[in-house]
Amino acid sequence: MSDILSTELCGIKMNTPIVAASGTFGFGEEFEDFVDLNRLGAVAVKCITPKPRRGNDGNRIAETPSGMLNAIGLENPGIGLFIYDILPRLAKRNFNIIVNISGSSVEEFAQLARALDRDGVSAIELNISCPNVKDGGIIFGTDPKAAADVTAAAKRSTSKPIIVKLSPNVTDIVSIARAVVDAGADALSLINTLMGMQIDINSWRPTLGNVTGGLSGAAVKPVAVRMVYQVANAVDVPIIGMGGIRSVEDAVEFFLAGADVIAVGTANFSDPSSTMRIADGLESYLKSRGLNNISELVGKVKVSP
Repeated sequence: MSDILSTELCGIKMNTPIVAASGTFGFGEEFEDFVDLNRLGAVAVKCITPKPRRGNDGNRIAETPSGMLNAIGLENPGIGLFIYDILPRLAKRNFNIIVNISGSSVEEFAQLARALDRDGVSAIELNISCPNVKDGGIIFGTDPKAAADVTAAAKRSTSKPIIVKLSPNVTDIVSIARAVVDAGADALSLINTLMGMQIDINSWRPTLGNVTGGLSGAAVKPVAVRMVYQVANAVDVPIIGMGGIRSVEDAVEFFLAGADVIAVGTANFSDPSSTMRIADGLESYLKSRGLNNISELVGKVKVSP
């Protein structure tokens, strides 16, 4: 493999700066017929919770102009089955595994991080866009103190790098980013989905069984690029940029805005080999500009006159 795309994230050696985003790539093995998993920087597996979850009832996905809404409800097999059945299977394939986790309390995040402090796990990604049940339904990701508390608890509980996935459903994403970095986050990933809703004009009912859901895809890209740029200029930790990346041109925008690594999500549904196509395009782009490594693109947007 060419060194032009090689990079590191929190000490994790990556053949390419491309991650398969959590919730869009299963556990990675589902895409083996379409993707060289060892060529990916990492696979962020679907979100894991303390106990198995069946997810939300009713329709859980809806197509929207330039994107999609989802209200899956964190359907997953739970930490026990993941550790003792799925993780050993994935570890044999020798690709970097980032485990996305979610809990309903600070204690649950800490328990999950502790359970994942084991071989085969490259890093842990905290999905803080979920209800904090113990504190009256506050969303961890929209409150700086709550976000910092979760981050600190997870960081104390594991030797693995802690990546915090930021919610865009806030008025000031920089304040959240600074809070979690101060609390010990080793890296940030952004953005998670924007909250959205769709209504069927024939039935007059919401399209999703959960009424609202997370909007992803090309429609959110300008918001994501803006937030990556703001956060990259405010904190000094690596950033995984995501949100509507479908092409090499999209990926380059994120690197220029300040992302060290990018993650491809919704595009995997329409084109399962999109990560490989983007990797090929990035290599060609760098060579055409006379650049020797992807790091030479990071944060190089020209904003001054």
